[in-house]
Amino acid sequence: MLPALVVERLPRLVLAIRCLARHDVEDHAVIMADELSGITAMVAEKFTNDKTAEGIVRAYYLTVGCVSLGLDHDLEPDEDDEAAMHYLIEQGAEHVFQTGFRMIRELAALPEDSLVGEYDQDPVYLQRRLKELFVDICYADPTQNWAGFERYATQHRQRKAVQAIVRAAGWLRRHHYAGPINDPDLNAEGVIAVAIISAIEGGGRIVARSSQKDFERLVKSVRKNKPDFEEGWAALMAQIPPQHQPVIAERIASYRTHCTVIQKIRSRTAMKTLFAEFENYAGSELEADYG
Repeated sequence: MLPALVVERLPRLVLAIRCLARHDVEDHAVIMADELSGITAMVAEKFTNDKTAEGIVRAYYLTVGCVSLGLDHDLEPDEDDEAAMHYLIEQGAEHVFQTGFRMIRELAALPEDSLVGEYDQDPVYLQRRLKELFVDICYADPTQNWAGFERYATQHRQRKAVQAIVRAAGWLRRHHYAGPINDPDLNAEGVIAVAIISAIEGGGRIVARSSQKDFERLVKSVRKNKPDFEEGWAALMAQIPPQHQPVIAERIASYRTHCTVIQKIRSRTAMKTLFAEFENYAGSELEADYG
């Protein structure tokens, strides 16, 4: 059995510098070295301990990764290391570093989870999240394989999907039948669950928050009137803006076959049991009933 081939995938900056070493471009090499030293010093001051050798090394690794991230972003997939070298010379390492860092900053601004709290906009928390992402994605040992760009792309795709869910839930909240819901804390999946389960009653009313009393009324209405669930979902979808329809449509498709509340609501399942399951879907988007 032949051994598996190990493909070397060093950081793009390292590969570009290797090309530079093979050319008679001494001035460019000096300029680039000076730029990279300045960037490393800045990173050490802001993100590591610039008073220790270990801090300087970490800053150097972060610089290598961030510049490599910028190169991978700006260059076409089929452009080789020579192209990366020329791009660095033409644009400058500082410009490419800023591209990579801007990517990290924009990634950090995207929601990581569909549970959004007031603290998520706290400047101290945002700065810590930025630093953690910067280290997680850009830390690149120049002698080791690095997959920072792929890790960035995966996280960006995942966070954009979460952002779509959060925005769809935000729209539902703003168009809640009883008036906009403005709480800073948001359980986006809970909002969408409440809207989809409530929509089976028909009529196209947008319900972004519920309570035990509201749910019991819904159950009694469905059991008495026997509405067509598909018509109810179609009426809901008719009101959703195009940019949010994919998220809602995907959840309807899932709930159609997997939501236990929808499966049992027409049966003789006890109201207490049904509501307990509804709580699992709605979570914190349920209001407490008093009196």
